[in-house]
Amino acid sequence: MPYKRVSSLLETDPWGFESQDKFMNAAVMYELDLPKGYNPEAEGLMILEICKDIERRLGRTGKPQYDEKGERIYTDRPIDIDILLFGDNKIDCDELTVPHKLMYERDFVMVPLNEIIN
Repeated sequence: MPYKRVSSLLETDPWGFESQDKFMNAAVMYELDLPKGYNPEAEGLMILEICKDIERRLGRTGKPQYDEKGERIYTDRPIDIDILLFGDNKIDCDELTVPHKLMYERDFVMVPLNEIIN
């Protein structure tokens, strides 16, 4: 998958939890050669598995954890890759929601994303 654009790095405080560590954030736009009539959910899930494999190779372990209210518990991690957008497609299944449901609430996502899409 050749990348088309890469944002600059943005260093931020953690979002959703306390930590002394800073996070490095960036956005990357890939250009995919998809066949006509492709299934966005199936393709999105294949891309998600590639992202999860990269995370594992770079030291990420475990699965997301949730509190008793079903809210995500955030912790330090070596890498976190999110699929923010997939063209104009919408994907809503247990494993993947695109557009990413919290991206508009997070400047650390929107600042790098706006840099590469404008």
